[in-house]
Amino acid sequence: MASRDSEFLKNFWIPSYVLVPESAAESSQIAGGDGPKCPVLVFANSKSGGQLGGDLLKTYRALLNEKQVFDLGEEAPEKVLNKVYANLERLKTQGDQLAIGIMESLRLIVAGGDGTAGWLLGVVCDLKLSHPPPIATVPLGTGNNLPFAFGWGKKNPGTNEHAVKSFLDRVMKAKEMKIDNWHILMRMRIPKEGPCDPIAPLELPHSLHAFHRVSETDEHNIEGYHTFRGGFWNYFSMGMDAQISYAFHSERKLHPEKFKNQLVNQTTYARLGCTQGWFLAPLFHPPSRNIAHVVKVQIMKRNGQWEDLQIPSSIRSIVCLNLPSFSGGLNPWGTPTRRQRHHNDWTSPYVDDGLIEARRIGFVFHKGATDHTYMRIDGEPWKQPLPIDDDTVVVEISHHGQVNMLATHECKSKSVHDPSTPYNDDAEEDDSSNGDSLADEFRKFGAAETFKIPDEFL
Repeated sequence: MASRDSEFLKNFWIPSYVLVPESAAESSQIAGGDGPKCPVLVFANSKSGGQLGGDLLKTYRALLNEKQVFDLGEEAPEKVLNKVYANLERLKTQGDQLAIGIMESLRLIVAGGDGTAGWLLGVVCDLKLSHPPPIATVPLGTGNNLPFAFGWGKKNPGTNEHAVKSFLDRVMKAKEMKIDNWHILMRMRIPKEGPCDPIAPLELPHSLHAFHRVSETDEHNIEGYHTFRGGFWNYFSMGMDAQISYAFHSERKLHPEKFKNQLVNQTTYARLGCTQGWFLAPLFHPPSRNIAHVVKVQIMKRNGQWEDLQIPSSIRSIVCLNLPSFSGGLNPWGTPTRRQRHHNDWTSPYVDDGLIEARRIGFVFHKGATDHTYMRIDGEPWKQPLPIDDDTVVVEISHHGQVNMLATHECKSKSVHDPSTPYNDDAEEDDSSNGDSLADEFRKFGAAETFKIPDEFL
């Protein structure tokens, strides 16, 4: 049995000299022999899932080379990947076939909530690697929408050796599937008084990468304005749902000892949804904060023209959704008829068609409507202060390329390239390059600098 397990784990094992430049390679490793069939780097958030994140780190380190397993609370993924790929490029110039094979077949595993997964996705996108590795997601959060959408489940997994080996086997058998990236840009005049930076309910290890102020050297920075940007893969939402999520994370920050397992988290979330949401909405979310009273929503049609979207005055939240579900597996799409698709210009919810019901989406805030709103990106909520004397506050969402995910046979997401899920004949191809003269830097989220091969390897 031990011999069989050892042979199985060789499929994923990466030698130390490939990961760490100072490590010496054994002659047998350089001379030849089959390399790992499915080499992996494992990233886990030790603070996710109560103790589960830490337990998973221990198990993966026990089964694999501990140098290929990383705690996101201690090592940022952009630094790890920059170091690993710089070493792979160095070995490639030396003709190391094992290193070349690992670079071409490398897969990433990320264990954490949707926000943690989004962090790694943003880093991989921004690095612009020659062989971007596909990513598998371990559901360690509360909602776990990304893992659920690609067949990895939404329940927190086991952390023993049997469970980890089973997951590795699924990673080896998984197919690659592209998913659209979406870029968010928000700009407002610098207010006469008061800050406008996002207020996060939690101190995240990546400083709320999902949405942040651009640097002074960023091309989007304009003097006299605050400019923020971020990205998402599952959804962007604004309104009551984000407010409830903010309340949940704030309570978890105050009483972390009460949030040690997924069932308790989901029960608390449901309680907050009932007390601060649906049943007591007029008290916690008055009509003056409803979407139509706060912003004007615009969508870009297929002809490239912007069109105002009529929002009923009673709507308390708006969600821009890329995947089949959000909030723990909720599917709001339904199944529209062909007539409905044609009359409303709807398309099926494919994850790689360059659409979120529209090419682009814009939000223009009404002057003086509110001094703040709540927003959420892929499970990470924040309170967004707004200047009440500014009529130029604008949020724009646009397509931003694609990243490779790993999907199991239980995948819920649909692809325009999958013959088993035929593409809507009325829909058009992605227009991300049609008429765009955007600089290359716009095609980044600000999660990491573009990876560059060290000069000594060129």
